[in-house]
Amino acid sequence: MIKRILKIREFYIFLIILTISAIMSFLNPTFLTVTNILDVIRSYSFMGILAVGSFVVMISGGIDVSFTAVASIASYVMGIILSRLTGNLFLAFFIVAAVGIILGSINALLIYFLKIPTIVVTISTLNLYYGLLIFFSKGLWIQLLPNYIKRLGNMYIFTLVNNKSGALSGLSIFTIIWIIVIFLTWALLKYTVIGRSIYAMGGNSEAARREGLNIFRLQLFIYTYMGFLSGIAGLVHVGLNQTIAPNAIVGTELTVIAAVVIGGTSLAGGSGTLLGTTLGVALLAVISNGLTLARITSFWQNVIIGFILIVSVSITAYQNTFAKKKISRVKVD
Repeated sequence: MIKRILKIREFYIFLIILTISAIMSFLNPTFLTVTNILDVIRSYSFMGILAVGSFVVMISGGIDVSFTAVASIASYVMGIILSRLTGNLFLAFFIVAAVGIILGSINALLIYFLKIPTIVVTISTLNLYYGLLIFFSKGLWIQLLPNYIKRLGNMYIFTLVNNKSGALSGLSIFTIIWIIVIFLTWALLKYTVIGRSIYAMGGNSEAARREGLNIFRLQLFIYTYMGFLSGIAGLVHVGLNQTIAPNAIVGTELTVIAAVVIGGTSLAGGSGTLLGTTLGVALLAVISNGLTLARITSFWQNVIIGFILIVSVSITAYQNTFAKKKISRVKVD
């Protein structure tokens, strides 16, 4: 039992999180308070939702970096429509989801028919989507949001009051949305044919094609699902910040991908877990919040995250190489 646990990558990520949390708590006792933990989870729900979508793309063997632009456009279009119409939360969710699905499907069509690497296509669409957004929006912020959007940002399942500051905290609705996204995606990948097909395509796309899998339909689902989650994440970002800025999200895509890679998802596709991805987001959240409470500059946060990413990729590469050597020895024997 112990040997099996020691072979699980997520176990070591969890230990690292505990170690860093203990150090940060020693430096600042407020770090491990319930209110701070809940606030950190709430603020990272946006990244967590994007990480789930990025995880699905990466296990299929692709890399999408355009999702921040998709989230930005989805939230901005929502802001424009809702500022002119009488709507509700259902309409807000519908708008961001629809825009995300449309832009995600464009990615899928380009990837399938152009037959070029996914990262090249999505870098192109990142610049295309973002450039069009800045051109049409002229960089203007949308600050006059409907009351139901503002209330969404302050909606909690239960609330706590900080004894010192008197500020409200608690289990945010955004945290619940993130949890729902995790479990729905987990069930999709584990219990459906399309989920198993995504893993198969990531392991060997050509072999999956020869087995009769419809690669076009799989890619269309994968990138529309990424677009759908990007739209939802865009709405969450609006609720967190109570404003819509066209340039607020683009630039965070590499941090999201870093969380997925730190969680053990292979850049080559075919392997990875949602638990690892969630722990990867948690690790970045712990580091960022801890260093902020310790009043350490954000430049050092980037250095530390970069170092952890290098170590994580190196460990994954070593594990893959070791596994291949072990298979080779078994075949020889």
